[in-house]
Amino acid sequence: MATKRVQVIVRGRVTGVFFRAATQREARRLGVTGWVKNRPDGTIEIVAEGEEEAIKEIVSWAHHGPSAARVDDIDVRWRGYTGEFSDFRIIA
Repeated sequence: MATKRVQVIVRGRVTGVFFRAATQREARRLGVTGWVKNRPDGTIEIVAEGEEEAIKEIVSWAHHGPSAARVDDIDVRWRGYTGEFSDFRIIA
């Protein structure tokens, strides 16, 4: 199966609702590597790599996030797979 990389920007009420921790949990469940972080503008950025189906699942999950979140918009950009990550981390 093909490996993919995606960059996702999530807008809405996504900070202070455990979005990053929930993203990390979901990514690890799916076997996806990469990272998630809060951006200065109040959005969440996710960079994830893995098998194509798992990446599609994390993107689908990001459309709603954890139960306390309110996702208003999501920007998905497909990138070239690099294989640079060994796990999925929350970064500052």
